[in-house]
Amino acid sequence: MSSSYAEKSVWVQFFGLIAILGSYFLVAGMMISGGVTSLITFVPLFIVSTIALVIILAGGQIIMAIVGRSEAPDERYRLISWRAHSNSSWVLAAATSGGITGLVFSFEPVWIAHLLLLSMFLSELAKLAFQIFYYRTGV
Repeated sequence: MSSSYAEKSVWVQFFGLIAILGSYFLVAGMMISGGVTSLITFVPLFIVSTIALVIILAGGQIIMAIVGRSEAPDERYRLISWRAHSNSSWVLAAATSGGITGLVFSFEPVWIAHLLLLSMFLSELAKLAFQIFYYRTGV
């Protein structure tokens, strides 16, 4: 069974996020463990990561558009997207609650910021994983 354009797009997003934001969190973790606690020192790393992510995602979409053909999304694609988003939203809610709890206990801002960023990252990965699962198994 060949993959649709929408499914290939999800795969590009999934691996792009893992590669770029995974690298960001690896470097940021090493910086934090090295004693860096000022949020401003993470800004250049975040900007470079964001630019790299845009390049990877745009490049992947361009390559897919050249190699394959895009089809108009139908009801199945919308249902898969909706279900995946619905199933992954608990990750964002739980981690955001953890960030708020960290604020209550006066954790360092660098920890709170990275926990919130990590929650968005994990929520998006969960959404993409659910989409891949639904594309492969059907809805």
